[in-house]
Amino acid sequence: MKDALLVLITVLGGLGVFLLGMKHLSEGLQAVAGRGLRKFMALATTHRLAGIGTGVVSTILVQSSSIITVMLVGFVSSALMTLPQAFSVLIGANIGTTATVWIIAYAPDPQLLGFIGLGLGGVLYFFFRGEKVHNLGLTVIGLGLVFLGLYFMSKGVAPIKHNPAISSVFTAMSAAHFWGVVKVAVAATLLTAVIQSSAATIAIAMALAQQGLITYDVAIAVLFGANVGTTATGWIAAIGGTADAKRTALSHTLSNLIGSVVFLPFFPLFVKFGQAFFPDLGEAETITVSGQAVQAYTHVMAPIAVTDTLFAVCRGLVFLPLVKPFTRLIERLVKQPENEKPHLSNLVVGAKVSPVIACDQALREVQFMRDSNLDLLVTVRKVLDGTASSEDEEHILHREDILDNVQREVTEFLGQVMVKRLPADVAERARRLLRLTDELESVSDETQAILKVTRRLRKEGQKMSAVSEAALLRIHDQVYAFAAKVSPWLRSPRPRIDIAAVQAESHDIHEDLRAARQGQLGRVGPEDPTSPMRVLVELDVLNAYERIRSYYLNIAETLAGGKNIRDE
Repeated sequence: MKDALLVLITVLGGLGVFLLGMKHLSEGLQAVAGRGLRKFMALATTHRLAGIGTGVVSTILVQSSSIITVMLVGFVSSALMTLPQAFSVLIGANIGTTATVWIIAYAPDPQLLGFIGLGLGGVLYFFFRGEKVHNLGLTVIGLGLVFLGLYFMSKGVAPIKHNPAISSVFTAMSAAHFWGVVKVAVAATLLTAVIQSSAATIAIAMALAQQGLITYDVAIAVLFGANVGTTATGWIAAIGGTADAKRTALSHTLSNLIGSVVFLPFFPLFVKFGQAFFPDLGEAETITVSGQAVQAYTHVMAPIAVTDTLFAVCRGLVFLPLVKPFTRLIERLVKQPENEKPHLSNLVVGAKVSPVIACDQALREVQFMRDSNLDLLVTVRKVLDGTASSEDEEHILHREDILDNVQREVTEFLGQVMVKRLPADVAERARRLLRLTDELESVSDETQAILKVTRRLRKEGQKMSAVSEAALLRIHDQVYAFAAKVSPWLRSPRPRIDIAAVQAESHDIHEDLRAARQGQLGRVGPEDPTSPMRVLVELDVLNAYERIRSYYLNIAETLAGGKNIRDE
């Protein structure tokens, strides 16, 4: 019992160190390559082969297919990418994730590499200045922890072969027949779904195979299950998301599951391939475990790595010509509700989402608010000139409610992103996006306010005078032209802003508004008993336009005061 507890603690501790290392390694790589990764991911929109290549390289860069999957769920959920494009990237991600296994396979001394990584990374992180150096240090520390976790897991399972009660559990595993392979694959699927890392599951299988506790073919069977279990991360990201988010997760799970099932009858060929590719490294040895002589491969790292890559490539070749029909099937399986709009809250922000990609998604919502406000201002002009229908008025109220929700979603979304360790430029970009959503939401509030005061005037049985209406329409056109000038700068990339000219134009509009208010007050007189009520409403409208002008000036100054929202 004591031995079993010691083994359990050591293996779990090693697994924890391994997963922590993967987290730091991934976060460091994202911080180092995040901006370039975002640009590189855009290549997926050109061709399916480009998408596969993007998936391979991106996954190698961040060392986690789970992270790429979460990114893709966010891309598709917020309409940054179509489902066929995302699926092409997923095919490549399944291939790219095998790079981690290759790194583990060729680690000459995991313990030594682990200590070297921790030492070098610690020096970079704690003794040098500069954000890039710190991120590089975090990456090296993560890599060191991965190797150290692998070492602890390998040493943790070593005593098992001397304990018949525990070792019998592992030696009972067999991939000599079909159902044995299925049982091992199912167990690997469940384990990978729990720990959310196929690399960790495969690393455990490698450690067990090295100690002779499982045979080489059992380790290969683990690959079949680990590739299915790793798709659980996509479902976690898609919980509560749009139909497109669920479609992305389902396409990943279904393709990996189909791939495992299709190639299951060819399992012996995969086993022989690894042995044939590395005949010297995969030499069989007879060792004694629990008093029984078993055939084991004590040098299984490289054969497992090459088999893992072969398996991923074969699955990719199966689905490469079927990208469009397969995604159409997924779209039929997951129906999209009517009037569903891709909102940010549909992406669950966890430790694995890239802050750079999160800001890209937030920018999409900012652009939606920008376009909505211009539309609202056009509709408000109809309210002022008396041509607005009841549907137009309801449109203003409904759209303002939507923008309130969007602002809340963006604020909550970026708030969760900003609690992480962020590069300075990404943190600044997130803060600018928060400021912009606040200004844009305030614009929509003012359009609703204009509608309400004009309704109040109408309820009193009054209407604006021809002179007042002409003055208000003139002011509206000035403010709208100013908003239309500022709004394109929210697009990425944006042109250089001459902020002095923008401030001068804003000041001219401010002076016109002040003159219009004075003119409205001059119209109050004894000859028109209803004029105070009417003038009060007209002043409220002018004050609303004054605030709209100031909001768009704030937007221009926010953009001019820092880097582009989406630096290119």
